[in-house]
Amino acid sequence: MNLPNRLSILRVLLIPPMVIFLYLSGSWSRWAALAVFVIASLTDFLDGHLARKNNWITDFGKFIDPLADKLLVLSALIMMIHLRQLPAWLVLVILARELAVDGLRLVAVTQGKVIAAGMPGKIKTFSQMILIIFLMATGTPAFSTWPGGILAGWVVCITIYSGIVYFTQNRSVFS
Repeated sequence: MNLPNRLSILRVLLIPPMVIFLYLSGSWSRWAALAVFVIASLTDFLDGHLARKNNWITDFGKFIDPLADKLLVLSALIMMIHLRQLPAWLVLVILARELAVDGLRLVAVTQGKVIAAGMPGKIKTFSQMILIIFLMATGTPAFSTWPGGILAGWVVCITIYSGIVYFTQNRSVFS
């Protein structure tokens, strides 16, 4: 197993400490959760960089990298509902897109195809991570401030757009 794939697995292993820190009360635990989330997010950028630079791209990496991203981001977003920082509808839009794209990937796999993350999906993930970092750092609900509202609105738009792009670019899977 190469280093990029190990970094993706590390990202998954960092989810429980982040969730535990978010459950604990106190500003120190929020900052600890933020630190864990930032470290986990950085592994996403590092593993992609290393895989492309060293030509370590594998089918397992194409599978585990987006899965690790989804698990990390969705865990944090669900905790933001729990902390009353995000409305449930926003997270449901994101979850619906993720499940739809995963369904598309599963259909593609049955045809021997692997759908790797495209640029709109990468922008979506980065945007979601920025929103989560903002929410963890401020401790305020997304729509209670204009920067939070703009970030949350952007995340919903790019999430929907990237889902449309995946289905449009891979419509041959359904032929």
